[in-house]
Amino acid sequence: MNAKLADKIATTVIYIIAGMVALVLFSMLGFILVQGLPHLSWHFLTSPALSFEAGGGIGIQLFNSFYLLILAMVISFPIALGAAIYLNEYAKKSVWTNIIRTAIEILSSLPSVVVGLFGFLLFVVQFKFGFSILSGAIALSIFNLPLLTRSIETSLAQIPYLQREAGAALGLSRWETVLHVVLPAAVPSIVTGVVLSAGRVFGEAAALIFTAGQSAPALNFMDWNAFNISSPLSPMRPAETLAVHIWKINSEGIMPDLNLVSAGASAVLIIVVLIFNFSARKIGMKLFKKLTSS
Repeated sequence: MNAKLADKIATTVIYIIAGMVALVLFSMLGFILVQGLPHLSWHFLTSPALSFEAGGGIGIQLFNSFYLLILAMVISFPIALGAAIYLNEYAKKSVWTNIIRTAIEILSSLPSVVVGLFGFLLFVVQFKFGFSILSGAIALSIFNLPLLTRSIETSLAQIPYLQREAGAALGLSRWETVLHVVLPAAVPSIVTGVVLSAGRVFGEAAALIFTAGQSAPALNFMDWNAFNISSPLSPMRPAETLAVHIWKINSEGIMPDLNLVSAGASAVLIIVVLIFNFSARKIGMKLFKKLTSS
């Protein structure tokens, strides 16, 4: 076969496969949004869910999802950043670094339901945190750590070594070079990885079913004392998230309008994840310009 003809055939096949993947993705997104967008309203986004009546919303579940996401990122980001800096800037090839990298690979391949069961046995039962936001946030942190660590490490590795040499030539220590030269230059990639991982965590359900729980008790949004169980900020209360709510109403929901609630909640979840993905690059570039004054 002629080399040019073979190249054209291979290129055409690759384009067809890529087009099929894109078609499947847009078909799924289109179906969910077409089904769910007509049911979205301010009342739906802010009112509490109803178990036996029609007309309920997703207000508490939506708040729980963002609250859990913020706590999980507060826990996982510093650990992932420190691990990535160590692996890329300080660690030399040794048995110890091989063990760390192997552990990261194993953690990244664990199914989320396994992380949820581990969190249930350790945090809910052994540490007696119960079904709570704290248990869910720690479980999500374990789930998110390997992805976030690899993402930040890759971002740091993309910075040319010449910049590190320039920092050393100016008399900066290794840590000062990392802090003032490498990290600012890697900010766009780091922020992109953080936002994308946040979108992944926001849509997680399996790990939270066994840790954060499947109930969303009524909250007093006028009470911001985190020590009160009815306070939205209480980390020790059970917290059904949006993804768990979608799973629950599709598996055991009995409200008359469960199909409408499910479609609307799914559309909200997709929209939030899309916002995370589209905003990642823009936020990263803004931070890069601010930190580097370019």
